[in-house]
Amino acid sequence: MPKKSQVWRKPILILILSIVIAIILGVRWISSDYNKDKISDSIFMLDTLVTVTLYSENSELIQKCFDECRRYEMIFSRTNEHSELYALNHSDSMEVSDDLLSVLKTAIHFCEISDGSFDITMGEISDMYSFSSDTHRVPSDEELDTALPHVDYRNITIEGNTVTRNDPAAVIDLGAAAKGYIADRLAEFILENGETSAIIDLGGNIMCLGSKPDGSDYIIGIQYPFKDRTETITNVSVSQKSVVTSGIYERSFEQDGVMYHHILNPDTGRPFDNELLAVSIISDSSADGDALSTVCFTLGVEKGLSLIDSLEGIEAVFVTKDYKLHYSARFADFESK
Repeated sequence: MPKKSQVWRKPILILILSIVIAIILGVRWISSDYNKDKISDSIFMLDTLVTVTLYSENSELIQKCFDECRRYEMIFSRTNEHSELYALNHSDSMEVSDDLLSVLKTAIHFCEISDGSFDITMGEISDMYSFSSDTHRVPSDEELDTALPHVDYRNITIEGNTVTRNDPAAVIDLGAAAKGYIADRLAEFILENGETSAIIDLGGNIMCLGSKPDGSDYIIGIQYPFKDRTETITNVSVSQKSVVTSGIYERSFEQDGVMYHHILNPDTGRPFDNELLAVSIISDSSADGDALSTVCFTLGVEKGLSLIDSLEGIEAVFVTKDYKLHYSARFADFESK
């Protein structure tokens, strides 16, 4: 006769195995159920990685969003010979679309707010550095001396939908404003198509549509400068908000031991050399946040924080080169603990 322990051993093992299998299946089911209505897709355009996430199974709408991005690229691209902005930069005066007009007006407004430390006519000088290619170079002082007299946003005048470049050598660059505008329009487009929860990520320009389906906030990580994109220096909890970051680590190269980044000083043509690594803006409008992140970087911590605290509904965090965080007055309301 088998011992009592041997009699019970097999049923107990079966029971334990059954429980383990049930737990595994249960976890998989919960995970599948949690993610079954969340889809995401990415594509490289607008000179960055574009990612759209929907809390539904509407994959067709994501592709339509990408189609919208292609349409906007043909408006705002400075380098595409078939784009509207390219045509404007090669015309003394022309009538522009409402989209291009809106971004131009927004950008010029922030040029004025910054007292010219942010200037959208830096296109020629930006091209000299070739930040968007693998063949970077540092322009000579002589090259910059030739180009700098043509940097002045006040040489752009607008009457109705007609935009005039009063200096034909001025090259308009809307890289610090257009992606925010596109993110805003995509959020409207998604909402018009019946979705109320989405995250639009245009390479650091993030627009959160509504809240998550369960009513909770989105948790958005702010990248730790010069580290992996998955490593964050802080996180924010937001609904129906934009989070935009400008930092010197985004587009940069090193030559002869000197780092050159894409946020250029209109007075010198050289990269801004201040205490900052990055600025992140929380706002209702991604277009405003896009421009303000660059504007505040050009102003530095003290003036930048003063500007943010003077604006309604805008918050910011500044990351200095010692990796300390400097917050606007109400940023803590959004920081995720």
